[in-house]
Amino acid sequence: MTPLVHRLGRTAPERPARFTYQEVGATRTPDALPDGYHHLRHRALVGHGRDAFEAAGTAVTSWRMHRASGARLRADADRAEPGVRVRVSIGAGPLEYGVPCEVVWTAYEETRTGFAYGTLTGHPETGEESFVVEQAPDGSVWFTVTAFSRPARWYTRLAGPLVPVAQRWYARRLGRTVRRLARG
Repeated sequence: MTPLVHRLGRTAPERPARFTYQEVGATRTPDALPDGYHHLRHRALVGHGRDAFEAAGTAVTSWRMHRASGARLRADADRAEPGVRVRVSIGAGPLEYGVPCEVVWTAYEETRTGFAYGTLTGHPETGEESFVVEQAPDGSVWFTVTAFSRPARWYTRLAGPLVPVAQRWYARRLGRTVRRLARG
């Protein structure tokens, strides 16, 4: 996170970023997302078998999925763990736009791998998003994005219905990216 700058050009100490919503961890139970938010669920078949599951899970939890989809990502750690701060950015140079998040939960299980991050102070949306890879009993490997969000800034409120459209587009892009990465 960049330091705050006073009008006179002096650097002020950073303010600690905080979650911008109360329902921290709610994407862990995707069938019970909180009311008052836009809900997003996108599920994509990404492969079949243990190798596909492991490759997809690693791509998701090591940030490779985000980076391979075209986003820039800076994180406090090499893999998703609760408390890790993440900044996802698009654009370049002075036109770069980054949003702060923090990992709220992870799953490193036999047939389920993934994580969720929540929005921090300074994010244009309020809410949480999870990225989970699961291997079904038939061996099929699925990637699911689950999110709840609502505008937190005037410009995301002004964008209205375009924000959920962009979120769905990005979720589909992530699904295609994970499918490609799972195939090696």
